[in-house]
Amino acid sequence: MEDFAKILIVDDNPKYLQEALPMYGYDVIVANDGVEALNILSKDYASINLILLDVMMPNMDGWDTLKAIRNNKNTKYIPVIMITAVSEEHKIVSGLKIGADDYIVKPFVLPNLLARIEAILRRSRWQNEKAPSMDISIKPDGDIEPLTEREKEVLSLVAKGASNQDIAKKLFVRDVTVKTHMNTIFKKLKVTNRTQAVLLALQTKIIS
Repeated sequence: MEDFAKILIVDDNPKYLQEALPMYGYDVIVANDGVEALNILSKDYASINLILLDVMMPNMDGWDTLKAIRNNKNTKYIPVIMITAVSEEHKIVSGLKIGADDYIVKPFVLPNLLARIEAILRRSRWQNEKAPSMDISIKPDGDIEPLTEREKEVLSLVAKGASNQDIAKKLFVRDVTVKTHMNTIFKKLKVTNRTQAVLLALQTKIIS
């Protein structure tokens, strides 16, 4: 897929981004921790256009992984966006000093991350004519039913990368209740998975 930017996702819970980014034209490869990421880069660094690097991971965290990337002559110029749940300013500044090109704090909204990815790729001289199209539409099979306020609340949390368990804790309900809401959302929006539901809801302004 030479016409598409290739993104290395380094995250021990990559499912959301792994499903979402290809729908926007990106080619993705996944590492579940820093050690695995460095192994991938040692073999395939030339094809990686950008790295999304989570901070909190087992075996080797994002900061140490970033240092290793910047200390290797083959990978030192690959753009890196840090994904962190740590919002303390001094840690974010430290990451930028180590060599991160940008950062985004969890929970994040997908369009925000996509905009940052586009900006980083432009700054890294990615050829505009080869940049993936961001005008990807999800078209439901027929009219969609309106969502209740609670269903919108659930879907908004999904859009920020929250799991069913995270949502249950946030809303003080059981996991099975969240699953029931998700199944209803899928039926109303006429989609089959969480990523499609979020994309359609963003496109149609059901959530923002």
